[in-house]
Amino acid sequence: MSRWRGKVTHASTATGARSTPLALNAICPYFTMFPLDFPLSVLEGARQPQLVLDPFAGRGTTLYAARLRGLPSAGIDSNPVAIAISQAKLVLVTPEEIMSAASDILQEVATPSCVPEGEFWRLAYHPEVLHDLCRLREGLLRDASTPARKALRAIILGALHGPLARTTPSYLSNQSPRTYAPKPAYAVRFWTGRGLYPPKVDVLEVIDRRARRYYGHNLPPTTSDAVQADSRQQESYRFVKAMGQVSWVITSPPYLGMRTYRQDQWLRLWFLGGPPCPDYRIEGQLSHANLEAFANDLRQVWRHVASVCHGGAQLVIRFGAINSRKVDPVELLRASLNDTPWVVERILPAYSAHNGRRQADHFVRSPRALDEVDVWARHEA
Repeated sequence: MSRWRGKVTHASTATGARSTPLALNAICPYFTMFPLDFPLSVLEGARQPQLVLDPFAGRGTTLYAARLRGLPSAGIDSNPVAIAISQAKLVLVTPEEIMSAASDILQEVATPSCVPEGEFWRLAYHPEVLHDLCRLREGLLRDASTPARKALRAIILGALHGPLARTTPSYLSNQSPRTYAPKPAYAVRFWTGRGLYPPKVDVLEVIDRRARRYYGHNLPPTTSDAVQADSRQQESYRFVKAMGQVSWVITSPPYLGMRTYRQDQWLRLWFLGGPPCPDYRIEGQLSHANLEAFANDLRQVWRHVASVCHGGAQLVIRFGAINSRKVDPVELLRASLNDTPWVVERILPAYSAHNGRRQADHFVRSPRALDEVDVWARHEA
């Protein structure tokens, strides 16, 4: 069982570097994401208290950029992993409060009611690590409503799987990718073929190092929220309307052909209450059946987004295609914006200096993104 031994300090991080306000944006890897400098650069022209919206929030990069700019924001995403990460970037909490929440849960849940079994789980985590993970999972499933528990949840999601450490451990698993969960059968073959076994890691010490890295600095308070919902549905925007009219929409829809967002996150979905195996059902995502269906789904989103924006609001979309789908992303986006209140003003390459690095630069194992662009449009009421 993990035991909390040390004091929380604010100086060092898991890698020995000092914590900075920008560190929190990396609290948990996410397979597809745009870099923080993209929404930060877009919001240079924003004025307080203009409201920012991202209907495909992902890991909350737009919301976090709005927070750093002192702006309120709202995010929508169908993936519970995305919402858990996004919510953790909006809380005001200290490392001490996070560690107290973790210790409280381990006291509340002495023995977990369910521990996954099978060869994958035996090789993925040391038995004591898995035991503590299940205790923390159970406690957070009972209650993850406080700022400290929201932060703790995202910290664990970020540490759940990753490469083995040569020195101080940062992850809890056997050798794994950081951004996506390995398929069980492949992982078992990989580990057994190389004689790799899960390390015995002190779970609380890993959480402490990450808490100090991500929350060991002062951040501005924010009146923002992220909600798990389907951005194609009108009712998903009710909480946005309650916050006021939107001035800025900065987003990146799933690229056509990228259908595995949920399956790639199956271990993190398990920690959030899902099954202990990949779920190959596709729910709450845009239709990838054909170009017309994809554009129609996007059109629904742009119309609903427009309904919560004031006249003159700015929409900025980062979008691309992948090698396996020979599609012109500009034409596809133009088609999705037809018969909506949005008028395209300009189109820029995503790798331009003004807009930061390409989102495609973050793709690790996927087909490489092509012709990634930033499309700017204005709401004409």
